Amino acid sequence: MKNNRNFILLCTIALMQGLVFYGPIATLYRESRGIGIYQIFIIESVFMILMILLEIPWGWFADKFGYRKTLFISFLLDFISKIIFYKAHTFMGFLLERIMLSAAVSGVSGCDTALLYCSVSKEQSEKAFSIYNASSIAGFLIATLLSTFIISKSMDLAVWLTIFPYGIAVILSLFLKDATCHDKQKQGIVNVLKIMLKEKEILIFIFASAVITEVSHSITVFLNQLQYRRVGINVRYYGLILALIQAVSMLSSRTYKLTEKYGEDRVLICTFFMVAISSLLLAFFNTPVLSVLLIMLISVSSSIVLPISYHIQNKSISIKNRATCLSAYAMFMDITSSIVNLMIGKAADISLQLSFIICGGVSILALLLNIYYFRLKKIIQKR
Repeated sequence: MKNNRNFILLCTIALMQGLVFYGPIATLYRESRGIGIYQIFIIESVFMILMILLEIPWGWFADKFGYRKTLFISFLLDFISKIIFYKAHTFMGFLLERIMLSAAVSGVSGCDTALLYCSVSKEQSEKAFSIYNASSIAGFLIATLLSTFIISKSMDLAVWLTIFPYGIAVILSLFLKDATCHDKQKQGIVNVLKIMLKEKEILIFIFASAVITEVSHSITVFLNQLQYRRVGINVRYYGLILALIQAVSMLSSRTYKLTEKYGEDRVLICTFFMVAISSLLLAFFNTPVLSVLLIMLISVSSSIVLPISYHIQNKSISIKNRATCLSAYAMFMDITSSIVNLMIGKAADISLQLSFIICGGVSILALLLNIYYFRLKKIIQKR
């Protein structure tokens, strides 16, 4: 993989797009410009609904016109969304940014992992996904280490500086090469959806993964800052805390080693359990150190889930429309995430403690479904 052009470029792009210098104060930045916490979650729900609508069209576009062209357009839209975010001062401004971002993320979703999967050998795919995911975390780690100094100058400066690495990512995407996997015959969009709906076991896994991913995203991106404020942590330490969390999350680059030793089922069940119990503990304990440790555990667990999820999804595909199929999976995940997002957002508007209880409850459901998926998979393999 060391000499694999697409692998190197995609990891570098992930690193660039991880350089979100305003990450530690993303919620506070929005609040400083007049956006309330429930409005933030409403905007996130609109973002997810649009992703649901755009996932399959983007997947079809990628299969027809190529992964390289799709990724270039998507990265360009992502770059533009960062400019809009910097200029936004109203609800409509932040909504417009999220609309633009939904088009970008849904374009990348499925397309990047499909290109990566087809660019490396199947035996190395989980390792490639682990390093790819870790590259994004590494970028975010660098950004958070620098953010403490940048945010002390200005929150606006942190947002402005984020624009530039996203511009570099656009330029790098021009050097990607298209790649295809040796799958079976090509199918139409309707047939892709029919095939997906027939494979109920993978849908159970995708639903469970989506719930855990959304819970982790809500806690580590939005609720974490509210929890830090609740337990009395000074805002100037937010960047250092996030840097520490991202540094530990870099362990996800060794995810393939964990699955080789313990198996995908045991690793995923353990990580799902960690997210569930940590969410519930956050609801009932308000000490600074414990809060940071629990959020760290959720972040690490989530970063381990992602590469395994990518690997399982790609392994389940045997038709030529890889990007379309992955986009269909992503659409199903987006629907799940939007529902979970609204639940958590509404609960957070009532009380932060209630939102963590909701996070814990849906994570337990995801854990049970994940256990059921692996048992069902073993039964199918024995037939």
